[in-house]
Amino acid sequence: MRGAPGQVEAMLGETIAAVHSDRFAPLLAAWLRLALAFDNITILAYADGRPPTGLYAQAKEKSVHAGFDTVYRAGSYLLDPFYALHARRAPDGLYRLSDIAPDQFSRSDYYLAYYRATTLVDEVAFVATTTGDVSFHICLGRDASSGRRFSAAELSRGRQIAPVVNALSAQNWAEIRAAGSAPTDEDVLGALWQGMRDGHGIALTPRQTEVAFLILKGHSSLSIAARLGLSTHTVKVFRRQLYQRCGISSQAELFSLMMPIIAALPKPAQP
Repeated sequence: MRGAPGQVEAMLGETIAAVHSDRFAPLLAAWLRLALAFDNITILAYADGRPPTGLYAQAKEKSVHAGFDTVYRAGSYLLDPFYALHARRAPDGLYRLSDIAPDQFSRSDYYLAYYRATTLVDEVAFVATTTGDVSFHICLGRDASSGRRFSAAELSRGRQIAPVVNALSAQNWAEIRAAGSAPTDEDVLGALWQGMRDGHGIALTPRQTEVAFLILKGHSSLSIAARLGLSTHTVKVFRRQLYQRCGISSQAELFSLMMPIIAALPKPAQP
């Protein structure tokens, strides 16, 4: 880690001493900057039964967080690769977006509607779980202000300090509790099927609905085939039938048709 002799240790000591105070998040961010020199930081809590909660944010580019409340928390987070880590109870560690995202994520309409506006060119997240239904993500990004991706050396340092980062964040925000059950993929699929039928008079088959949801997440036909245990040809047939039944001809139209249904999934009141 960078810094004058003793600076790293001194800052870590200050951060530890600030646990459970308002000074913790900014001190944690300052200490992490010595390791990864990020352009922006977003600390989130994913707690089952409610949309993600923003705990701390800082960015050079204002656009990075411009759509957080209006787009991300409004329902788009259900399509996000980092939220998928929470949903599948991924082990604690450091994760890079490009390593966990579907193969066509950067071409998905979710990416085009949200991520592109953030100007992010690279993002990693420290993931810490306190209980099975609450996890904390300390997301560090590189955006248009630097235009650089994280180097292999920086990622290596990040993995080395991940146990410290995750233990500190889990300790600091240990009081955050879930408010119920998180919507599962099955819940979303059920809402899509019913919403298309009741709202648009379109009766999709369960498989067509499943293919639609994976398309929205950014999976290619090849990736969908692997996940569903089907041939690529069969997936393309389902995709063609889906578009025909919906009366659309593009992924953008599918996103516009189905995203309001996802955004309307029940959300409990904030604590």
